[in-house]
Amino acid sequence: MMEQPLLEKIYKDLHEIAEVSFKEKKTTEYIASVLSKHDIRIQTFEQHTGLIAEVGSGSPVVGLRADIDALWQEVDGEMKANHSCGHDAHMTIGIGTLLSLKEKESQLKGTFRCLFQPAEEQGNGSLKVVKAGAVDDMDTLFGVHLRPRDEIRFGKAAPSIRHGAAIFFEGKIISADAHGARPHQGVNAIDVGFAIQQRLNQIRLSPMTPYSIKMTKFLAGGNSPNIIPGTALFSLDLRSQTNSGLDELQKEASVTIEAVKTMYQVEIEGKWVDYTPGAEVSSETENILRTAIRDVLGSENCEDPVITPGSDDFHFYTIERPHLKASMLALGADLTPGLHHPHMSFNLDCLKIGVEVIERAVMGVME
Repeated sequence: MMEQPLLEKIYKDLHEIAEVSFKEKKTTEYIASVLSKHDIRIQTFEQHTGLIAEVGSGSPVVGLRADIDALWQEVDGEMKANHSCGHDAHMTIGIGTLLSLKEKESQLKGTFRCLFQPAEEQGNGSLKVVKAGAVDDMDTLFGVHLRPRDEIRFGKAAPSIRHGAAIFFEGKIISADAHGARPHQGVNAIDVGFAIQQRLNQIRLSPMTPYSIKMTKFLAGGNSPNIIPGTALFSLDLRSQTNSGLDELQKEASVTIEAVKTMYQVEIEGKWVDYTPGAEVSSETENILRTAIRDVLGSENCEDPVITPGSDDFHFYTIERPHLKASMLALGADLTPGLHHPHMSFNLDCLKIGVEVIERAVMGVME
């Protein structure tokens, strides 16, 4: 059984060496060092940061994804890499589960593989891990994510997180500037942006599936108030609780942009970026996690699945490899004030709970 002081030390070490996406060199080296001391098999990726670690042998291959990157944000006036999304905790739970199962290796009826994945915050680190072949022979994959206090309290957990799908559009309105006294000689990019926003607000999809679409950035004009800007930059944020819903929303947004281009006779160019799929949850894997939560915490502390418009690149694993059965543990941690807050904090006792639940779930798959 993992001891809480060891977990807290690992967590604090990882917290201090926070690194942003695809630059997690010290983090990768630290994890490798800790695991190597316990004779756990490790393999680093050739093309990027992160690593794979294993105990046991043979089939089935049961995995855990632990994201390893941090956010780049301002903390007390200083821009720095900061683990305000709990990835340091997820790594600690992954390491703790490996160390605990190493002690029980003779009892394992299969292989436990932990994917220490880079660049979750960038939204595509999981695709790199898939491309490296790390899940090709895997049967079941678990994830884990700390949850805010107002969602799940400490001592409780849920067997899945049903993230929504998301995609963003980075656009540019292109026309010529005009003199403020001669508005008829140009097209005001602000008018074009306003038209886009109005038409986005008129999009109506089925209310049975939660969705949202909005403009999140609009930059036009310079230092001279007597120049009508012809050019502007803008961003759109699209979200749906289902992947098919996002496809429909994206089509409606494209129709909107084309209609405004025609109406104002201007060029609007842009690209879709940072697509993240919605959750494709395996009911079998969800039930295994549900049983593990009840065994560790009691039935009264097993919450319903979490439904959130937030996104996570964890779900690329099942999109890219449909044979994979996956679900993500929602771990209560009394996390406050909220995820991505520069001073996010949580109850460190959740680390041991996370290890125990994941370990129990892994053994459940192998039974």
